[in-house]
Amino acid sequence: MDDPVLTARALVQERFPAARAAFLAGSVLTHHRTPTSDLDIVVLLDGPPAPSRENLVYRGWPVELFVQTEDVWHGFADQETAKRNSPLLAMCADGMLLVDTDGLGASLQDKARRRWAAGPPPLSDRELDHQRYVLTDLLDDLRGCTDPVERAYLLSHMLQRASELALLVGGHWLGGGKWLSRRLAVADPGVHRALSEAAVRAITAGETKDFAEAVTRVLDLAGGPLWDGYAIR
Repeated sequence: MDDPVLTARALVQERFPAARAAFLAGSVLTHHRTPTSDLDIVVLLDGPPAPSRENLVYRGWPVELFVQTEDVWHGFADQETAKRNSPLLAMCADGMLLVDTDGLGASLQDKARRRWAAGPPPLSDRELDHQRYVLTDLLDDLRGCTDPVERAYLLSHMLQRASELALLVGGHWLGGGKWLSRRLAVADPGVHRALSEAAVRAITAGETKDFAEAVTRVLDLAGGPLWDGYAIR
């Protein structure tokens, strides 16, 4: 396939000649690139077809297009920030600026970088207690689980919940799927290694002791396990 940057730039010029700005982002720009990596492209227009989202294949590359106006961009960034997981800010902060006809691209990239560096909103005490309770309850389920199928589901769910809690108590952004692993690996390599390696052993060999200890370590970072006395009022 053609060079991803040249391909992305050609697609934007062909499909969106009136684009004010465009970014190329995602794994394709990093050492995580694989044969199935796609081109994540954010395009800024003044109007239709923005806002829209489209998946397509262009010159052999799978492409995900995120087409927005400036106002829609800000709205999406605000919505995602409230969820503490903002793919849009990440794409524009870390992505390559392909097109910038009037300075909007540089301005949005600067805003995205500043907002990303500031981190997500902190957990409230109520949210933190809920996260601790859920993970403590799952940990108790795991310790008593004898069904290998149920254990696999528990491990998968707990790995996600523990990883998210470790990120949030450290003031870091969440991520989905592979990006959850990548965010934690950067934010806290020790916790990431302990959780992921123990999870692999637990799934493949059924040995859950190390995984339970790694989850307990995350709970300790958040204030410790919480079950007895937990209440919602």
